[in-house]
Amino acid sequence: MLLKSLCSLRCSKAVILFFALLFSTTAFAQTKLTWDILSDVEYESKYFEEYGTSYLAPTFGEKPTALNGKKVVVTGYLIPLDAANEAFILSKNPYASCYFCGNAGPETIVELWIKPKKIRRYQMDERLTFKGKLYLNESDVNHFNYILRGAEEY
Repeated sequence: MLLKSLCSLRCSKAVILFFALLFSTTAFAQTKLTWDILSDVEYESKYFEEYGTSYLAPTFGEKPTALNGKKVVVTGYLIPLDAANEAFILSKNPYASCYFCGNAGPETIVELWIKPKKIRRYQMDERLTFKGKLYLNESDVNHFNYILRGAEEY
């Protein structure tokens, strides 16, 4: 009887451990964000009175909208935006053919808000993967369309 009780106790611990591992990996999993998903966007010229000019305002499709506020991982080319090493974007393309050079659209870049303690000295065009929470920006012309907050290398 004691042997049977010990066996059932071990089995129940094994089952509990199995489910704990199963749920812990899925609870912390990130969705792989691809550049194809980010291309699901359309643009319309919109006048912004405070700047006295028009900008392309995005309307996001179903794919990126479904990931808004979710944890994702995305791979691309890192482009530092300032000498102080505080502002970065991740680009689908290397610098020579990125959005700023006129060879791509705004859907090919993601603004990175890297956790301060995770920032290191990055090289232009380093191909890296970052994880963080994706946010879609439809109205703030001071930021890019896609923002990855709490970003850190993956």
